[in-house]
Amino acid sequence: MAEKRRGFTAEFREGAVRIVTETGKSIPEAAQHFGSNETTLASGVSRARRAGNGRGESEAEELARLRAENTQPRKDDKELGMERDALKRRMALWVK
Repeated sequence: MAEKRRGFTAEFREGAVRIVTETGKSIPEAAQHFGSNETTLASGVSRARRAGNGRGESEAEELARLRAENTQPRKDDKELGMERDALKRRMALWVK
């Protein structure tokens, strides 16, 4: 007799894919935890990564954001240094 297939909701599948992509848990671990087939979960993860919903793109976006934040203090420090130097020159001229 044929085995009856279990059906998973779209939310369940998306949740399992998010667990793998966001936490770094391996596909076999997640599949065993959720009671699903590894191949099915792997194809879902692959599909999500191709669509841009996977971990790779979010890391790239975060890296770009952090690089932009890192350059901002350097610009601020440079401007403050220039202002300090200008004030020193003004003070020297005022003292004379």
